[in-house]
Amino acid sequence: MANIFTRAATGVMDWVNARAPALAPMYRKHMSEYYAPKNFNIWYIFGVLSLVVLVNQIVTGIFLTMHFKTSAAEAFASVEYIMRDVEWGWLIRYMHSTGASLFFIVVYLHMFRGLMYGSYQKPRELVWILGMLIYLVLMAEAFMGYVLPWGQMSFWGAKVIISLFGAIPVIGNGLTEWIMGDYLPSDATLNRFFALHVIALPLVLLLLVVLHLGALHEVGSNNPDGVEIKKGPKGNRWSPTAPADGVPFHPYYTVKDTFYVCLMLLVAAFIIFFAPAFGGWFLEHDNFTEANRLVTPEHIKPVWYYTPFYAMLRVVPDKLGGVLVMFGAIAILFAVPWLDRSRAKSYRYRGVLSWALLLGFAFSFVWLGKIGAGPGTDPVETIVGRFLTAYYFLFFLTMPIWTKIDKTKPVPERVTTHD
Repeated sequence: MANIFTRAATGVMDWVNARAPALAPMYRKHMSEYYAPKNFNIWYIFGVLSLVVLVNQIVTGIFLTMHFKTSAAEAFASVEYIMRDVEWGWLIRYMHSTGASLFFIVVYLHMFRGLMYGSYQKPRELVWILGMLIYLVLMAEAFMGYVLPWGQMSFWGAKVIISLFGAIPVIGNGLTEWIMGDYLPSDATLNRFFALHVIALPLVLLLLVVLHLGALHEVGSNNPDGVEIKKGPKGNRWSPTAPADGVPFHPYYTVKDTFYVCLMLLVAAFIIFFAPAFGGWFLEHDNFTEANRLVTPEHIKPVWYYTPFYAMLRVVPDKLGGVLVMFGAIAILFAVPWLDRSRAKSYRYRGVLSWALLLGFAFSFVWLGKIGAGPGTDPVETIVGRFLTAYYFLFFLTMPIWTKIDKTKPVPERVTTHD
């Protein structure tokens, strides 16, 4: 029986290869003959997990669009219809809302791993830039999707964030009205946000993901040691010309990643079935009330993955200054490959100074998120937020100095550890 299936599978593959001969070489280049460093650790699973969440968002989003109404009068009711009357609609909606938060969790961890192991240094500068473009598009995609349910926080969040463009001199007010299509968020806002969220931005996101992976596979993956396996000795049991310290991505890492994907799905299932709102962090309580332009929520705040940048905006007293600081906090990430002057890529071989500053950066980002999620009325929190914002920028602006003066350990020529 097994031989029958093997012959059938071989026959199908031969049939496909005869008609699309480029598919087999592409598969080999990016899977079975793509040699990844053999010392990957758990920090290297988040790229794959983000792909899984992206697929979830696309599939569940398609089903949600079948029942969603892009009208200020009907949007909220259509979401309630999905939740109450569409068969398994509640599950699809919670999979989508939970997936949005999981997306940012794995992306933030993926970015932190890049900082920790120097995955942005030569020759991977383009990989980092494309990854940051993905992050930027993802933020825009999530914001527009957040507005669509047309709850109280969706409406007022859209009004606050779009009104930030009004701080731009000369063109600010006109730009704000052009984005909203009205003087307040309305049908026009919903329609254009729906088009961007469902069609335009997902296409851009998918293109950037393909380019990101293509650029990565051209230069090869980084590893916890920060050494280039392509420059090491050649020859292993799979190929005499392959890096000696590499293993085929498939099946070795695909099997390992499958385990972590299943683990993430278990965590996601627990959240979806037992705590889909996650205490108001994944779905705000105010968003279960229909948008009302005459009633302002007690505390207007964005969803958790925007709160660090929202805190930076809020602690700056000048509106234009706050907008510049908020967008500058994202823009400065693009410059990281040229700010880091360390002789060692990985923090594994850097000194205490680098580790202390990196952990301080992570701590400040999380604390800013906590401040941004609060009411913003505590003057002590405002002062702390200003210090943390200053630390955030100084971490990057002084990076050329402290990465150069920090002591480094000798970097090995080959990877030192592997499973």
